[in-house]
Amino acid sequence: MIDDPTGNTDDVAVRFGREQKVRCATVIPEAYACWVREPGAAEIRPVSLPAPGPDEVLVRARYSGVSRGTETLVFAGRVPADQYAAMRAPFQEGDFPGPVKYGYLSVGVVEQGPPELLGRTVFCLHPHQSAYVVPATAVVPVPDGVPPARAVLAGTVETAVNALWDAAPLVGDRVTVVGAGMVGCCVAALLARFPGVHVELVDTDARRAGVAGALGVEFARPDGASGDRDLVVHASATAAGLQRSLDLLAPEGTVIELSWYGDRPVQVSLGGAFHSGRLTVRSSQVGAVSPARRSRRSFTDRLALALDLLDDPAFDALITGASRFAELPDVLARLSTGDLPALCHLITYDGE
Repeated sequence: MIDDPTGNTDDVAVRFGREQKVRCATVIPEAYACWVREPGAAEIRPVSLPAPGPDEVLVRARYSGVSRGTETLVFAGRVPADQYAAMRAPFQEGDFPGPVKYGYLSVGVVEQGPPELLGRTVFCLHPHQSAYVVPATAVVPVPDGVPPARAVLAGTVETAVNALWDAAPLVGDRVTVVGAGMVGCCVAALLARFPGVHVELVDTDARRAGVAGALGVEFARPDGASGDRDLVVHASATAAGLQRSLDLLAPEGTVIELSWYGDRPVQVSLGGAFHSGRLTVRSSQVGAVSPARRSRRSFTDRLALALDLLDDPAFDALITGASRFAELPDVLARLSTGDLPALCHLITYDGE
């Protein structure tokens, strides 16, 4: 029993409870983040979090995803100097080649923030970190039908959405996706929903056939891929893949180039049918909303659409492994060398 000189123990209990809630609401948890200390070496570091302001949220991470292509280039220090500004992640700290805190596929629960977000599972384009404070506008609620672990794919599906806004496939098109990594598989998964579109996913790794089947598209090795294609989306990040993409096009067809090569030079042959067939290579990059939708869709709109599209269990085929947050430095090293084959590798926090 709590003594109160007024004798009103009920009021004291109520006030005590309120005081406890206020104190709990201002507690800032300790947090840890993964940093690339230098090319080829990462480490977990403690982070000091600020108290969230009135328009901010405190998010406790549940999962994050490793974007294998981009993040292994960052880990290996292969971001070209003239692309340092363009390749900054939204909440990156430090600079390339290191030390740098990088990543952009995080899902967590809002522990402090506006009432409409409190307790909600949200997606944020944040580096790998156990808890973080960001503007409330930087998080997007995960729909109820989308499991939190699958929601880490939202950033990659957003890239696929932007690519298809750029590509504008038509009903009945013959479309090939070259490169069955995270981005290529997400593009193929969305294309499979287009009416009458014949989709073929091409990769040098025959094991990707199972993923293609789960996504509802056909699979082929490069030497067995179908030709005479109206559209090819290239996402293999190899010169050979880009060349094969051009070779598969029908006259006046288009390659949408999604690969990011870092500092690697790329050579392709522009002889043969390139000029006579009036072929086109167009880049697509998620850093800007496609011109086809820029006047009517914001970044938040695009990300919210990506999360809605993830209400489909077929996407679970893209999560090919999981590790605890403490293991992330080793995971990055193994992904970089190819010792750990993966599409999206899931990072779990707090015993998830």
